[in-house]
Amino acid sequence: MPQTTLIGVRQVRQEWQIAWGIPGFRRKVIMGMAILIPILCFFPYFFQTIEQRHGIVLDDPILRALSPHNVSVPLFIIIWTLSLLSIVRAAQHPWMFLTFLWAFIPLTLFRMLTISLVPLDPPIGLVGLVDPLSNFFYGPKFVTHDLFFSGHTSTVFLLYLCLPGKGDKKLAMIVTLSVAVLLLVQHVHYTLDVLGGFLFGWISWWISTRLMVREPA
Repeated sequence: MPQTTLIGVRQVRQEWQIAWGIPGFRRKVIMGMAILIPILCFFPYFFQTIEQRHGIVLDDPILRALSPHNVSVPLFIIIWTLSLLSIVRAAQHPWMFLTFLWAFIPLTLFRMLTISLVPLDPPIGLVGLVDPLSNFFYGPKFVTHDLFFSGHTSTVFLLYLCLPGKGDKKLAMIVTLSVAVLLLVQHVHYTLDVLGGFLFGWISWWISTRLMVREPA
């Protein structure tokens, strides 16, 4: 292994040892995982249930102006490229990991709440989004009623807010805007769903930053 790689690994290990030595950090990681894992386990049952109901079809002028196209491949590539980058950065920056963890928890709860309260039928012309990694949490039947708000938009926007470096943030914002546009091109979401993703992504990040006040080592 090259010496620079060894130095990088040692630095990451040291960062985590320092952070893990802080009782508040350790407690929040354990609590956060204890809350998030059951939520993710419940996801397939929730989404398969809401898929059985009917809602209203919104008149969306932006979708009417866009011809639907299947852009699943570029969506999958850019979303998971940013996700892999974020995993690397979270490994390097323990407090980024903790901030994202405690922002993703309210984000998932907000999404389950809004989907439950705002029953919508999918947009006219919807082209099924093929994302085998995300669809793992949705259950055996393809889900189209998980509309307000957009989980893809809110999650990539949350990653943008949590990433520490300016270069990474620029890339994340490009990805976020691209995802928002491509979801509309594929008619997977209404414009309202995408805009709601930005709103609830920011609210969840704001909640997390208030909870995750960094404690001294």
